[in-house]
Amino acid sequence: MREDVQSQAGAVFKRRSFLATTAVAAGAPVIAAAAPASAATGPHSGPTEPAPPGAVARLLAVPEVGRDIEWLRSALQVAVELELSTIPPYLCGWWSIGDRGSHAARLIRRIIDDEMYHLGVVSNLLVAVGGRPRIKAAAPTYPGPLPGGVRPGVTVYLSGLNKSLVQMMMTIEAPEEPLALSDSASHSIGAFYGAMLDGLRAVAPEMSARGQLSARIGSDELRPVRTLLDAEHSIDIIREQGEGTSSSPADSFADDHPAHYYAFAEIYHGRELRQTDEGWTFTGAPVPFPDARPMARVPAGGWSQPSNPVQQLLDRFDSTYTTVLTSLEAAWADGGPRALGTAIHAMRALEEPAVRLMETELPGSRSTYGPQFHPLS
Repeated sequence: MREDVQSQAGAVFKRRSFLATTAVAAGAPVIAAAAPASAATGPHSGPTEPAPPGAVARLLAVPEVGRDIEWLRSALQVAVELELSTIPPYLCGWWSIGDRGSHAARLIRRIIDDEMYHLGVVSNLLVAVGGRPRIKAAAPTYPGPLPGGVRPGVTVYLSGLNKSLVQMMMTIEAPEEPLALSDSASHSIGAFYGAMLDGLRAVAPEMSARGQLSARIGSDELRPVRTLLDAEHSIDIIREQGEGTSSSPADSFADDHPAHYYAFAEIYHGRELRQTDEGWTFTGAPVPFPDARPMARVPAGGWSQPSNPVQQLLDRFDSTYTTVLTSLEAAWADGGPRALGTAIHAMRALEEPAVRLMETELPGSRSTYGPQFHPLS
């Protein structure tokens, strides 16, 4: 598909492959096991508190000399929340597409897999340095800002796939110096991950594999983080996949795939990214915009006075979503493979009520309902 890009760039673009994507959203089988305890042990701080608004700015304002182990734990909790926050809008976009075999659908599905992998990596990292991810209490509300104040002014919302949703996705994933649709937000996700990487190098914390998870998906694996080199490599992969790419896609392509920002941009522009004499442009092979179910934006507070059948679907979805969150949190709180398996099973079960909602017309409009992602208290 990208032979023209590769030949003009002079080399096949490859990403370092320490760990690989998880296939939770795609429904692929996963075999998981809790990591055994390592010789390295450290103080365990218990569940890490969810990030307050503006947490990223406050964390980045701390002088480097003051970025200690507690700073790392707080920063990694923000990372958990950031990765979690992207999954519901991306899932809504993917679920809304009628033809799952379309190029756009396959791009979005791969990105969802990546985000689930990122959530696993940062949860393992947080456990490695003596913390424990808070997931259910930190679940985002839609519409709303990104956790911690990343990309201030950006409102993340839930809807079916359309150009506006794709543009929002691009804004979330934008590198510090994107090639197109320039973004000047002061705190990008990539910059935040870069600060965490610097903090890990400065603190050089003792890491324990106890409580971390391993997951095998075919030949792909999520593995415990045992050393500083493991941590560096893990964060490098996350940044390369989309949250902190450099200004050149040559540094971003992963196994012949573009990083998230550029993948969404291909859907937005309707063309694959390629290198020409004028530079990198969206002038490659067509990427047709797929037909999608017309899910309306979920309003603040959720849908107003839905019918009983719609309310039943919403309740069933939210109950299952709550199981996903509580099981994921339990998995990194000594619940291990059994809790992770429960989360995966529940994740797969979200699609059926979501699609049924997306096929139920909103009264007085041509749009449809969709999931609200409201965890139950």
